[in-house]
Amino acid sequence: MSTPIIQLKNIVKRYKLGGETIHALNDVSLEILKGGFVAIMGPSGSGKSTLMNMIGCLDRPDAGTYLLQEEDIGKKNDNQLAAIRNQEIGFIFQNFNLLTRLTAMENVEMPLLYTKMSMAKRRERALEVLDQVGLKDRAGQLPTQLSGGQQQRVAIARALVAKPTILLADEPTGALDSKTSKEILQVMKELNELGHTVILITHDLSIAKQAGRMVILQDGKLFENGGERLGEFSIH
Repeated sequence: MSTPIIQLKNIVKRYKLGGETIHALNDVSLEILKGGFVAIMGPSGSGKSTLMNMIGCLDRPDAGTYLLQEEDIGKKNDNQLAAIRNQEIGFIFQNFNLLTRLTAMENVEMPLLYTKMSMAKRRERALEVLDQVGLKDRAGQLPTQLSGGQQQRVAIARALVAKPTILLADEPTGALDSKTSKEILQVMKELNELGHTVILITHDLSIAKQAGRMVILQDGKLFENGGERLGEFSIH
């Protein structure tokens, strides 16, 4: 049986809004196995972004425990968390977050600038992952010279370049048309088949169904595979 790579235990996250306390995450527990492909789905305001920030070590819970590879994230300092984000987690964003003045290869190699890897090795690794997503021939082009789907492939290559265990994708098809969305999802399935743990954040049921497992957030609470809650969603 696979080992849980992520264990969230009774996670609580609160925010103050005016004089009111909002429970963005309310006693959330979740285990994700190594090599899994999990979609976290929910409407706007459900707590998806907060949960993504928690899993990605960008935020800390007010209560509860987060174990990543059996290590208690709550005991890590900011520098240790930054190292975890750089080495263990590859982030993929809806709007690509590419630097427009850098080429595809330069964008991809950015996470490696914080390592002791030589420039030659960085370029070699960047070209390797660009080839993996089918864009080695576009390595010298700027983001503005690429289509939306190609830009997202560059972003996926950047997420892969440091050889992370986990790929955390926040609405990765949100800015793409349906044909290109299918292509990007296929890339993510292939990466999962290669052994990457893929966590997909989405509000779109048709996208979520592509994952091997689906959990649903609503009002800060988590429901496994939706259950009766699935029928309550109106997806737009």
